[in-house]
This record gives sequence, C-alpha cells and structure tokens, in this order.
Amino acid sequence: MQPPLTIRFEQRGAVAWITLNRPDAMNAVSDTMGAELLEAIERCEHDPSIRVIVLTGAGRAFCAGADLKGVFEKSSGVEPGPSDPMGKFLENVNVVMDRLRACPKPSIAALNGLTMAGGLELAMACDLIIAAESARIGDAHANFGVFPGAGGAVVLPRRIGATAAKYLLFTGDTMPARELVPLGLVNRVVPDAELVPEVEKLASRIASKSPLVLRRMKQAVADGLEQPQASALRLERLVVDAHRHSHDMQEGLAAFVGKRTPEFKGY
Repeated sequence: MQPPLTIRFEQRGAVAWITLNRPDAMNAVSDTMGAELLEAIERCEHDPSIRVIVLTGAGRAFCAGADLKGVFEKSSGVEPGPSDPMGKFLENVNVVMDRLRACPKPSIAALNGLTMAGGLELAMACDLIIAAESARIGDAHANFGVFPGAGGAVVLPRRIGATAAKYLLFTGDTMPARELVPLGLVNRVVPDAELVPEVEKLASRIASKSPLVLRRMKQAVADGLEQPQASALRLERLVVDAHRHSHDMQEGLAAFVGKRTPEFKGY
C-alpha cells in the first residue's frame, strides 16, 4: 500500500496549488515532503499551462519548520559526514528552497496559520506572501538551539532590515502577520475565511499577464538587487532591447490599440 502523500497538488486553471499536507505534524518538513515539494516545483516549471504557483498548508499551520523529531532520531549517534542524515536533510531542503527561489514563474505563499523556522524560510522563498488574519510568524530556531539552515539568517534581514530580523532571530518569538506588513515581509493580511478566494483572485490576475515579461521581471529584480544601480539599469536596458522583439510585447501593444484582451504566448 502506497503511503499518503505529504503534499496535495491541484491545478486550477493556470494556477498550481501546492498544499503541505501533514496537519497533525503542523506541516513540518520531512525527507518525504522535501522530495515531493521538489517534484511539484519541477512539474510547475516544465508545464507551460501553469503560470503561477501557490503554496499553502492544511490545518492550523502553514509550516512549523523542519521535522526535528524525525531528523534527530535518524541522526542520533551518527558522526558528521557523508552518511549524516541531518546533513543530507539540510542539503535536500536547500535544494528545494533554491529551486523555488529560482523558479521563473511567480509564486505566492498563502499563510493559513502558524509559520515558523523552516516554514518562514519556505514562505520567503516565494515571491509574494498573503496571510490569514490569525497567522503568526516567527523564526524560532533559537528556541531549540538550532541555527537557521535554509536562509533564515540571511534572507530575513534583507526582507525586513537587520534590527527587526535580529529581534525575531534572537527571541524566537512569533508575531501577528499584520505587524509584519509595514516591514515588508507580508504583502497583505486578509480574514481567515477569505484567504483562499483572495489568493485565487490575485493568482488569476497575475496568470493573465505575459509569462515572458513576468519571468524577465522576476530575474531583473533578483539580478538588480545583487549589483549597483547603474549596472542594474544597464542590464535592464539590454533586456528591454531583447524584449521589444517578443511576440508578447507586440501582441500586448496590438491589443491595446485594438481595445481587446491580449493573448499572450510566453515568447
């Protein structure tokens, strides 16, 4: 008998919904979940009918982090090295995070509840974060003497500034999602019952845009943050020069002139 999947995958129109599905474990990331997440992300990348990815959780948590109990039990008594289960687990988790960050398609984390440690790192690997009113967010690694292993100590300060990041990192506290909107971590907070319909509307709006321009915008933002503004602007102009010859730009302009809805192809 095949074990139950730790994620649910559903395509709604041009949007893929990936739901973390270990509600009894607060959707803690296990080895199996990591492998299934990677497979789902790769599926989204390679399927041209999918234009936006939504990541959410089942039950009362988005994700409470890594499955520390499972990882600790496997690693107990094992010396660090190639056969160290914890080292292998962290390596696999980072592959998932890196793949999600680099995915050319826009991604939205829909935080339905508690989001901590690796769950926060997973949410930050997405492009946008929409949270339910009841969602609480924190780092929590320090509570268990664990160092963030998938970007928590590096990405969080870039999102909310060093001082606010240190507060979350050092205290291990969780905060209401609404308090993290002014800091730029969360885009919007909506009533719990409206999370799914509001994210559906947002994802559908984004999916209606040109896949090519979205892909190029996402890459330009990532590249621009890693270099001086003058260099980033020069790169932007090179992308504009290439993009103006694309089908999607020509179609968009023709649709504007013809007062009709454009039919984007992604090239």
